Amino acid sequence: MHIHLIGVAGTAMATLAAMLQRRGHRVTGSDAGVYPPMSDFLRAEAIEVHEGYAAEHVDPSADLVVVGNAISRGNPELEAVLARRQRYCSLPERIRDEFLWERHPIVVSGTHGKTTTTSLVAWVLTHAGLDPSLLVGGIAANFEASYRLGHGRDFVIEGDEYDSAFFDKTAKFLKYVPHTVIVNNVEFDHADIYADLEAIVTAFTRLLRLVPSNGRVLLGADDPVAASLRRSAYGQVETFGLTAGADWQARALRPSATATTFEVVRRGEVLGDATVPMTGEHNVRNALAALAVAATRGVPFALAAEGMSRFAGVKRRMELRGTARGVSVYDDFAHHPTAIAETLRGVRRAHPGARIWAVFEPRSASSCRRVFQDAFAGAFGDADEVVIASAYRTNLPPEERLSVPGLVDALLASGRRARHIDGTAHIIATVAQEAREGDLVVVMSNGGFDDIHARLLEALGAGPQG
Repeated sequence: MHIHLIGVAGTAMATLAAMLQRRGHRVTGSDAGVYPPMSDFLRAEAIEVHEGYAAEHVDPSADLVVVGNAISRGNPELEAVLARRQRYCSLPERIRDEFLWERHPIVVSGTHGKTTTTSLVAWVLTHAGLDPSLLVGGIAANFEASYRLGHGRDFVIEGDEYDSAFFDKTAKFLKYVPHTVIVNNVEFDHADIYADLEAIVTAFTRLLRLVPSNGRVLLGADDPVAASLRRSAYGQVETFGLTAGADWQARALRPSATATTFEVVRRGEVLGDATVPMTGEHNVRNALAALAVAATRGVPFALAAEGMSRFAGVKRRMELRGTARGVSVYDDFAHHPTAIAETLRGVRRAHPGARIWAVFEPRSASSCRRVFQDAFAGAFGDADEVVIASAYRTNLPPEERLSVPGLVDALLASGRRARHIDGTAHIIATVAQEAREGDLVVVMSNGGFDDIHARLLEALGAGPQG
């Protein structure tokens, strides 16, 4: 079967292309501006990629065209497909039809923590010998990949609430025929897609209504919106969190610089201790969800906890990129106010005596909008030095656009040390000049941020040693 992907260089589309190729299909694709790392990934997978969009890039004899959600009317390849009446579908539809109908889909959803939790679940099940498949929106370090095709029944997939395609504005996760669903938390996000929190809650409600009566729903007990979804859930429902009364509860947290150990209690029964090699209460919740899923799949607690202790993390989730001149530089994907606050709170508890720099680039479609102006002002409380880059998206109407100077003023008014620095080179120069031995620099963006991490480490290494 010949499958052509329009918009192949996006992470999800490129991963799907590789998975389809591994299944024996002939896969081609097109995209504008194909560059590393995705160009290297596609080349390594021997996928034929056309640079730029043109009608002639789509073979009229192709059996199926997968249209990415970044593609809209006017794209020459899409127009050719529509004019020819070639068969086409969205990315989540192809994932469902190719991989999920005959599997046990474990869909991991929520505003925050999806990638980490998905990777945790897949690794714990793999450690237990269940040989699951995996599709996740990041690089799971235990697999050194964003996907794996196992021979077991379970398929662990990150459930994204973003839209599916130009012709289908409903959430991707509604296509994933879930048998088990995790909902970590539910907050307002994706302001370019959803009008308000109520619209997002509606999407999650629809997801839970797809779970069969013999399925399982795991809800974050510490998040009031996620917990309230119980009334919409079918199947067996359990809750997880630090809250007393949660079906799966973490107690007696003992954080260290690189890990958190906690006691696990299930419906009043103490199961024992577990250690997740990450910091922050949010990662304890992610770990609880993974332990709960493992239990539903028949994995003994001791074996699941052993696997969890060997979890290697996810790239770009508090990933230590290096240390130079005694300054540690981390890369983190946080871009929502709550995720920023939880990340920095975890760093503070793991390193109570360190000076923490928070370097934030507003880049996502939501973080560049004024709707989060006040929330961002309260998100940096555990940082000693806050540097805000210029907003990445400048094409928004002024009344809808995040005011970076206004954010800095609000931070200063609350007693924080904060500044707006325009340009990556100026940020690097400032931090390299002012950072001192023992400092932790947490760089937060959902994009590449001009390779700031490597450049900052280089600048620190070249700087004075005193």
